[in-house]
Amino acid sequence: MKKICLIFMIMILYSCDQNREKQWKLVWSDEFSYTGLPDSSNWINETGFVRNNELQYYTKRRIENSVVNGENLMIIGRKESYDSAGYTSASLTTDGRHSWTYGKVEARMKLPKGQGMWPAFWMLGQNIHQVGWPGCGEIDIMEHINSEDILYGTLHWHNDKHVLSGTRIPCEVSKFHNYSIEWDKDSIRWFLDGTRYHGVCIKDSINSTEEFHKPHYIILNLAIGGSWPQNPDETTLFPDTVFVDYVRVYQK
Repeated sequence: MKKICLIFMIMILYSCDQNREKQWKLVWSDEFSYTGLPDSSNWINETGFVRNNELQYYTKRRIENSVVNGENLMIIGRKESYDSAGYTSASLTTDGRHSWTYGKVEARMKLPKGQGMWPAFWMLGQNIHQVGWPGCGEIDIMEHINSEDILYGTLHWHNDKHVLSGTRIPCEVSKFHNYSIEWDKDSIRWFLDGTRYHGVCIKDSINSTEEFHKPHYIILNLAIGGSWPQNPDETTLFPDTVFVDYVRVYQK
């Protein structure tokens, strides 16, 4: 009898997962099935020294730092003299091109490991240019630092001051994985390869989370150094690369 009940429960859970997936409709994607520079109708390159006391200079549409090879987008960090920097890399965003309120946002990625390396897949409120950060809201779908086999998922917003809610989960980031969130009017939930590992309630803008009921755009970047991972050292290998198989946005 216990075995029958267990099988029945597994069938119910499987059915719920299937129904959840059927709710999503693909509304935008970049499958990176072309060659050359990233599609400028989808992506712009942030340029210069942008944030977090990082060491890299983000270059503008330079194939040495961001290029598509017919299968993957490659974001490449290099140790080289450029402008006044000792490193170059790329940060690609859909700012001003595409933004979304609610949905399932997913990327399949393989990440570099090494002291001072900081790849991320994340979102910022489209109104950042008017209200600044953290008032715009920030959704970190995936962040990884240094050589650890740990993945971070975090939410940042403004509630009288900068506040955040996040967690971490073991992950062998040097292999391809699916990183995603499911975001609706009630909550934001984080998934690694389809398994949920974190969630934050935003229902009725609880705890001043009204930022997350407004459009957000996507960012893919490889930072080098900065206030969190600290600087590269003699063990860090360059060049090194973030591989992105696809980025997809679904809505109900």
